[in-house]
Amino acid sequence: MTRQRRLVLGSTSRYRAELLGRLGLAFEQRAQGVEEAERPGEQPVGRAIRLAIAKAIAVGEGLTDALVIGSDQVADLNGELLEKPGSMERAHAQLSACSGQEVSFHTAVCVFDTDSGQQYPYLDLTQVTFRRLQPDEISRYIAREQPLDCAGSFKCEGLGISLFERIDSNDPTALIGLPLIGLAKILRKAGLTLP
Repeated sequence: MTRQRRLVLGSTSRYRAELLGRLGLAFEQRAQGVEEAERPGEQPVGRAIRLAIAKAIAVGEGLTDALVIGSDQVADLNGELLEKPGSMERAHAQLSACSGQEVSFHTAVCVFDTDSGQQYPYLDLTQVTFRRLQPDEISRYIAREQPLDCAGSFKCEGLGISLFERIDSNDPTALIGLPLIGLAKILRKAGLTLP
């Protein structure tokens, strides 16, 4: 019988914790102190992968017999990164810019084995096409859901889904911040038993 290893989510995000909980595995959450600043010339895909790996390694420092999950999501609108807005005004500006546009969400996850030092990275791409949004619709949405801590200024698991014309993805959980299909695959590869 395969032993179950200690599983650590290197994030304090409630969204990622809720998603990981769907797998029915016991896990703990730990904060990571990775600087998330953009590097000059860094592409969105590279940034997402770099940060997912860095977060997993940072949280795994000093731990033994653990599989540590790091994850990061980068939203890209025509080459411009969409950060977490942090304010109502910035959220309104982001959603106005996304109106009628396609936004790429690069969601990276990395499982770091603290014993072997092995890294298991994975990247998911989700394309979101926003419908044409009116300023008053945007204001009502922001007032209702307060998506100030979400890249792209929306929560697709809530009312944010009404902002879209379509979503193209291989994994519907990736847009929320943790691609469970890919994560389950790499957890099995790392030796964890899943149903």
